Amino acid sequence: MKSLGASIAVLIVVLIALSLSAFTVDQREYAIVFRLGEIVSVKKEPGLYFKVPLVENVRYFEKRIVTLDWVEPDRFITSEKKNVLVDSFVKWRIIDPAQYYVSVRGDEQQAEARLSQVVNDGLRAEFGKRTIHDVISGEREQIMEILRTKADLEARQMGIQVVDVRLKRVDLPPEVSDSVFQRMEAERKRVANDLRSQGAGAAEKIRADADKQREVIIAEAFRDAQRIKGEGDAKATEIYSEAYGRDPEFYAFYRSLEAYRNTFRNKSDVLVLDPSSEFFKYLKNSGSGSHKPRK
Repeated sequence: MKSLGASIAVLIVVLIALSLSAFTVDQREYAIVFRLGEIVSVKKEPGLYFKVPLVENVRYFEKRIVTLDWVEPDRFITSEKKNVLVDSFVKWRIIDPAQYYVSVRGDEQQAEARLSQVVNDGLRAEFGKRTIHDVISGEREQIMEILRTKADLEARQMGIQVVDVRLKRVDLPPEVSDSVFQRMEAERKRVANDLRSQGAGAAEKIRADADKQREVIIAEAFRDAQRIKGEGDAKATEIYSEAYGRDPEFYAFYRSLEAYRNTFRNKSDVLVLDPSSEFFKYLKNSGSGSHKPRK
């Protein structure tokens, strides 16, 4: 019984020793083994590892990409001495756990503080060389690549790799935005007034052209009407002349009858003429000739 109890005790001690000496590393993390505060080894691959109990200890560090995102946008000055608000973020990860621990004592907040300083210095330098148009649209991709390269160069000294630097938003401060919007509004109104003026000028030109065409059409129509009327009058004169040429006496008599009819159309009409006037030629001769009235 005593030997069995001793075996069980030894087994328990062994199990406790194994539990204190064994540790696992996940694929999403690094592990650094310390012996009395000094780095003994770095475990970068996932698996089961062992350490000396009570003498060695293990600390774990994130292997995945971490995002450094500022709560409030920072203010920078462009080459035009204009303030802009820049909202950005940085993607980084640990590539050398030992160097990372030595540089920032494994403190993620301290690492991000140093990384933030590097990125902000880079932003200030790049924005100071460019105009607002450049930083908003013209050279935005180029700025982000320059920042990533510079920040990565500095971060390597801390055992960190900067994967990406992105500008989420570049805005003007409220006090500047109001003046910019007012200038934009004034410019749009000026363009609108120019377009209205051009439209009014084009409309007047179209109206003048339409009036000109109307006058031309009326003149041409009047000319054609007068020509047709003249042709009709000429034709009528020709017919009258032909008829007159066949029997001039009858033609004169017929015209006198027309004149009498038009002159004495109303009973109230009064005409004062000399009885020997040519107008009464056929009235005076109506009773003369071979045929005399019967008594």
